[in-house]
Amino acid sequence: MRKQHGFTLIELVVVIAILGILAAFALPRFLNLTSQARAAAIGGVAGSVNTASALAHAGWLVKGGSGTTVTLDGQSVALTFGYPTLTGIRNAIQLSAPATYASGTGVFSVSSNSNCQVTYVAATSATSPATVTSVTTGC
Repeated sequence: MRKQHGFTLIELVVVIAILGILAAFALPRFLNLTSQARAAAIGGVAGSVNTASALAHAGWLVKGGSGTTVTLDGQSVALTFGYPTLTGIRNAIQLSAPATYASGTGVFSVSSNSNCQVTYVAATSATSPATVTSVTTGC
């Protein structure tokens, strides 16, 4: 009788299948794209806040540079010096999950990490427009 050396085809297929299943569960843990996803979400929120502020200001200018509100996408946006107030910017961007807004502070975030946020500062005078800053280090 001849002794068998090596593995059968079925044994190889089973081992490859098990390795594939293990890789499917282990690979995401090694890649950990969570912080990059949060940074991308913050970039999106920052873009939305900038755009909403610019649109509200443009709407105010179209009205002759007067008034304390404009309507954007059916939402009333409160203005000060022609730029959205803190509550006005929240109405303007119509924030949805997973981003959150800390009421009254102008801080938008996608996590509890303070190093991963967008800050909106309302206009303080007619010559000082609203500003938007974002921090994505350490998301």
